[in-house]
Amino acid sequence: MKLSDIEERDLKKGQPENIEEKATIDILDVLAEEGISVQDLADTALEMYVPHPGLETREKAEALFKRELKFALSDPNLCLLIYTGVLLEREGKAGNLPNLSKKSYEKDLTFIIADEVLGTSIATYISGSKGAFEFVRYDKQKPGILANLGPFMDDVIGGLIGGVSSNMYSRGMAEFERKD
Repeated sequence: MKLSDIEERDLKKGQPENIEEKATIDILDVLAEEGISVQDLADTALEMYVPHPGLETREKAEALFKRELKFALSDPNLCLLIYTGVLLEREGKAGNLPNLSKKSYEKDLTFIIADEVLGTSIATYISGSKGAFEFVRYDKQKPGILANLGPFMDDVIGGLIGGVSSNMYSRGMAEFERKD
């Protein structure tokens, strides 16, 4: 049977296209419970700051990073990806991850790549391939809070910072070009 021969069925007809009510939990509050603030994210991102047209100063870069972060975190899909990492981290600390002992979790074994996949997915979701490359930069260097986070959260937050900082550079340069 060819894929084109399969009849499509829409089992979710009539669903709203937008969220109908305000969420009771905000991802920034969840991150704050984990000891991660917006300022921590900005400071970590800016440890690897490189001046670009439109982002000539650290102050401009920080303001644009925070703006891009706020925009990115307005997407519930991204927030759910981040929350997945939070839950994996919590369960790892408690020794409750399936097929992975607490001792193995604590060692951050290199053959466990689910954390890398999650970080790459977050960065790519935010800003495509550019974000994935930025994630790799942050993952290798582990600046700021990344050095102190657990096996899942360092990659989740690295992916978030990589994706947002990639957009920060792209948007800063685009806004600079429009002014000329």
